[in-house]
Amino acid sequence: MRQPVGVILAGGQATRMGGGDKGRLMLARRSLFAHVIGRIAPQVAALALSANGDAARFADLGLPVIADPVAGYPGPLAGVLAGMDWAASQDATHVVSVAADTPFLPEDLVARLLLTGTGAAPVVLAASTVDGRLIRQPAFGLWPVALREDLRAALAGGVRKVGQWAADQGAALAPFAVDRVDPFFNINTPEDLDRAEALMA
Repeated sequence: MRQPVGVILAGGQATRMGGGDKGRLMLARRSLFAHVIGRIAPQVAALALSANGDAARFADLGLPVIADPVAGYPGPLAGVLAGMDWAASQDATHVVSVAADTPFLPEDLVARLLLTGTGAAPVVLAASTVDGRLIRQPAFGLWPVALREDLRAALAGGVRKVGQWAADQGAALAPFAVDRVDPFFNINTPEDLDRAEALMA
């Protein structure tokens, strides 16, 4: 398998943070976007940002900006489809998705997703290992471009949950241990941002 391309899912409304682009929040003097890009860009062949609205507001990031191909802001699953469509334009066979609000995402994410994906499962999701349990992290996945029309049909049929659609494809799980810092810790509230600052320190 060739090295996949990557997509940062940044299409959410960030209502619990007062709205706006959550990736612009500052953490340890850098934006969340900068933290996420710094971790995922070295792992993929190319990188895009999945976001809606005026793409020009992200010009400083130097990334292609791809909007949902489905109307009505149906959620991150539409961002995965946008990533698949963009990956197809790059002649890539797979795209890896990550969330825009996860500054501690694993620096070996893609390698471990690919390792798990050498089996029969067409889709691979990351999963946190907590007390011997696997907790799916559906925003972090390895998605084959060949499934994009299936996903488009699922969205048209009302499917909205990333984990549900991935499970329907027989997704495998790539485990990641949670030590001092949960690598998939995401920032949804001001309290989360404060906690992330403490973890950075």
